[in-house]
Amino acid sequence: MDLFSPKHLLMIVIIVLLVFGTKKLRSLGSDLGSAVRGFKKAMSEGETEEQARQIQGPGGKDAEFPEVAAKAPAPAAATAESKSAAPHA
Repeated sequence: MDLFSPKHLLMIVIIVLLVFGTKKLRSLGSDLGSAVRGFKKAMSEGETEEQARQIQGPGGKDAEFPEVAAKAPAPAAATAESKSAAPHA
């Protein structure tokens, strides 16, 4: 015996239409479609960033210009941690 026959799927679709209505299903479908497109876009952007890092090498762009890396200010998170680690008077 099949788990889902076409009759079962038709009944499920009818029940979903009765519960949500056609307008709500349309908006749910468009929201789901935009979420899938956004996910695909983010995945492709992540792949291109990873490929760019592999092309640059392990040091990244700072390895090409060490004098720029030496003059660069410390990240804000590192300075905040060093300030919080200092004893307060």
